[in-house]
Amino acid sequence: MTPGHPLYHVGKRVLLVIFLVAGFAAVGPGSAAKAEDRINKTFFGGTAIDGYDPVGYFTMGRAVKGASDITHDWLGARWQFANAEHRKMFMNDPAKYAPQYGGYCAEAVSRGSLFGTDPEAWSIVDGRLYLIYSKNTRSHWEAIRDVAIIKANANWRDMEPKLTN
Repeated sequence: MTPGHPLYHVGKRVLLVIFLVAGFAAVGPGSAAKAEDRINKTFFGGTAIDGYDPVGYFTMGRAVKGASDITHDWLGARWQFANAEHRKMFMNDPAKYAPQYGGYCAEAVSRGSLFGTDPEAWSIVDGRLYLIYSKNTRSHWEAIRDVAIIKANANWRDMEPKLTN
């Protein structure tokens, strides 16, 4: 089709719309994560757990948003905390509080895949934080979690070295 053809500009607009829709779908919540990142981060800003406080899951028993001015950079991601005490606890032992599998969906890692998570879909098992795809899949996760954790641990050993900060 040449620039003089009446549908030339319409075709370009349709392609632009398709490109934009596909692009936004790829970075939307719960989307497949960028495979090169060791830590599951927001697309813009590089914040871990969508800005939720990793320590809050343990100390407050719930998902709580961190403050944008109380942060710590670790493994190439910015982590946010609800208060300075939580930041200090994380800095002293980040592996204790950081979600397993870099914050990717634990159930997906058990299948050898990397998917984003909903920070409000989580569980703590044996002192470890696991995030999952969505609150809608939480009951499935609870039913399979013991076997899924064993599989995810094995898969993560193979997957993690291929990821970067």
